[in-house]
Amino acid sequence: MLVIGIDPGTAITGYGIIVEQADKTLKMVECGAIRTPAKISAEERLNILHEKLTILLQTHHPDCAAVEKLYFSRNVRTALHVGQARGVIMLALSQGSIPVFEYNPMDVKLAVTGYGMAEKMQVQQMVKMLLNLQEVPKPDDVADALAVAICHAHSAKLTSLEN
Repeated sequence: MLVIGIDPGTAITGYGIIVEQADKTLKMVECGAIRTPAKISAEERLNILHEKLTILLQTHHPDCAAVEKLYFSRNVRTALHVGQARGVIMLALSQGSIPVFEYNPMDVKLAVTGYGMAEKMQVQQMVKMLLNLQEVPKPDDVADALAVAICHAHSAKLTSLEN
């Protein structure tokens, strides 16, 4: 199963693509960040995000996508922008006929570290360990996207055991 994990944002959207290998370990295929220039309109930023994500999906053909849910933010403006980015991401995934699974940050932390209130650094270190990486992926959005993908891979295993 090839999973793309996505950490939505307007300025930076992190992504991480992982695959489960024959020995049941997870391997990172690719990760990175889609960045948009700050000095262009919101519409242009969303268009860039859609175009780059669409190319990424056409290149890798993931079986499914795991997207971090938007959690309540004290900064309403930031929440609005992230919500717009999530909408564009969901559109690109839908256009690619890619099933989407959503996870809240606490579920991601629990799946990756075993503790739903884990600190960001703990999550990053577990991402590094679980994917057998040399270093923690940067920026943080990329490590977060990989964590969401790992969360889905673990959840999918549990779901298949129940069926």
